[in-house]
This record gives sequence, C-alpha cells and structure tokens, in this order.
Amino acid sequence: MNSLGINKDPKNTRVVVAMSGGVDSSVVAAKLKTEGYDVIGITMQLYSSDVSNSKPGKCCGGIDINDAIKVSRDFNFPHYVFDYEDEFKKGVIDEFTKSYINGLTPVPCIRCNETVKFSNLLDAAKNLNADCMATGHYVRRKSNINGIELHTALDSKKDQSYFLFATTREQLEFLRFPLGDLNSKEITRTLAKDLGLRVSNKPDSQDICFIAKGKYFDFIQNSSKAIIKKGPIYDKEGNNLGTHKGIANYTIGQRKGLGISSTQALYVTKIDVRSNSITVGHKCDLVGEKFNINNINWLGNENFNDCSKNSFLVDVKVRSTRPPKSAEIYPLDPKNGVVELKDHEESIAPGQACVFYEKNSSRVLGGGWISP
Repeated sequence: MNSLGINKDPKNTRVVVAMSGGVDSSVVAAKLKTEGYDVIGITMQLYSSDVSNSKPGKCCGGIDINDAIKVSRDFNFPHYVFDYEDEFKKGVIDEFTKSYINGLTPVPCIRCNETVKFSNLLDAAKNLNADCMATGHYVRRKSNINGIELHTALDSKKDQSYFLFATTREQLEFLRFPLGDLNSKEITRTLAKDLGLRVSNKPDSQDICFIAKGKYFDFIQNSSKAIIKKGPIYDKEGNNLGTHKGIANYTIGQRKGLGISSTQALYVTKIDVRSNSITVGHKCDLVGEKFNINNINWLGNENFNDCSKNSFLVDVKVRSTRPPKSAEIYPLDPKNGVVELKDHEESIAPGQACVFYEKNSSRVLGGGWISP
C-alpha cells in the first residue's frame, strides 16, 4: 500500500492535485511527483482578469494560475486549467451577495469548497481516471473500521477543518490531504525550498478572493440588482438612534461604522430584514447560548436523527477563529437541529457555520449553518 492509502505502486497511482498556485498545493504536487506518483495538476479559473491580477493574499487568480503552470513544467507533469467562472458566480458570489442582503454573514470559502472545489473539480479528477484527488488543505483523513473520518490538522494554527465541515463521506473516500500531518507551516515552506519551488516564499491567501478592492458593501452594491435601502437603527428599548446605510453593510457584533454617537460602545445585536432595521446594544447583549442550525452535514457513526438518542454532546466552533466550546445538539430532523452551549458565546451570527467536533478528540463530526 502506498503513502496515500491506495493498494497500488506509486507509479501506477494517478493523483490529480488541485493546485491553487500557492505554496501548499505546489508542495503536494511536487512532492508526490518526486515520490514517483503519476501526477496531474488541475487549476480553477474562477473570475475575470480585473480581479485575478489583483494584490497578493488572494488565490485562484491569473497570477496564481501561471504559478501553478510553472510548477507543473518544472516537475514535468501535465496541468489543466478549468473555467468554472459561471459555477463560481452562481454557487459562491451570488450566494455571498444574497446572504448579506438578507442580513446574514456568509463564509464564501466554505461555499467554494462545498460547491466548485469538491464538486466540479472532483468530478474533473474522476474524468481524468484518477485514483484520488489531493489538495493542500490542512486537515487529516483517517480510515478505520467505521470508515473514513475527517480530523483536524496537527498544526492547530493552520487547521482548516472549519472550512471543510460540509465535505461528504463519499468525497472523503476520494480525497487526500498530505499536509495535515505536518506540525507547522514552516515545515511546508522548508519542503518547498528543498524541492526548489519558486513559490516557496509566496504569501498565504487570506482575503476573499473575488473582491479585488474596496469594501464588501461596495462589491455587493455593484454586483447585486437588489435595491439596498436605508433604514432605522434602534436600541433594545425601541428608541430610534439614527439611520443605517442598508443592512448589507452590517453584521452581528459590528461596532465600527454605525454612524451614531453614544457615551458607551454600541454593537449590532440584531438585523431584521422584514422591517429593514438594525438593533444595537452593549457587549453583554451579544451573548447567546442557544441557536438553530440547518443544512447539517453529519459525519458521525450514528445517524444524526436517531430516535433512540435525544442529543449529542460535542464541542462546537461558531467562527473559524474561535476556540471550541462544549455544547449539546438536539436533532429536529436529518438536516436541522438546535445547538445549546454549555457556556455563553458572543456574536453568534446567522449565516456563519457551526462545526461539530467529537469530545476530547480531533475528529470532525460535521456541522451546519446558523439560522436566524
């Protein structure tokens, strides 16, 4: 069995590598090639050149496509570029603008993984007769008697499990994540230098890739046909404190840019689409302990909606940068449930993901989307 867990010699194992043009996926492709695997690189073209040639810190743009091509030439393996602009616009960009207009706070990176990367790109890999598709994500894939499991990366600082909770069991069967067992990103960069990769010092992607410049609201206003209207800002007693610029310009927990004066710091605590209003309050008003989730992807061994079990005790993350917190999940049906935190959390924003982790374990049990 080779290092990818496939019962073939590396030379007879075709691995399609999803290459973003960054250091992580480039290391995966180059290292697998040097280990003797039959490597094919594939890269997505997701948006037009005015965005794709923008500042560093983004991915999958024109400069990144060229970097991926150069790596494939340096290591002598085939490389293909697939145009998924239409799919990306429909599944990620349109969803992003729609969410903000409806008072939600979206996570476009999760939507991209859920739709284009692990749907269209994965299908392309299978059409190339691949035995598996490898990516540069920092997560781990483990196999045992219960099947394939998704686990957090060894490097907690780089762990990307929050962004991959929607990966299905079927997709996990085909996917491989070679970087998940590395202890730090520094090791990846050292590997890149040892391999002679020209992208070894390339900055990590951080910003939302399809917003070239300006603020989110400017992008939403320019890309949406919806009329974004001003509306009232209330305090929790219902007093009118001022006028907001359109609810798409705000998110739960926001403090800056409210345009109202107060002797104490005020935060957005509620966004009401029906009345086109925003409610503000103090930091203590942001605390929450119970919320609904929908479109759940469950990766646990038991059925999520098992009638013999009323709830699941897990750890959850309500934002990628937040530490896990103990919680109980009460299933309503196979795709919906209620999360009750054992301790309070601030700024629980509808539209964000709530990701489940097994207690005292690195295993990812799935997740869902926080609903209003």
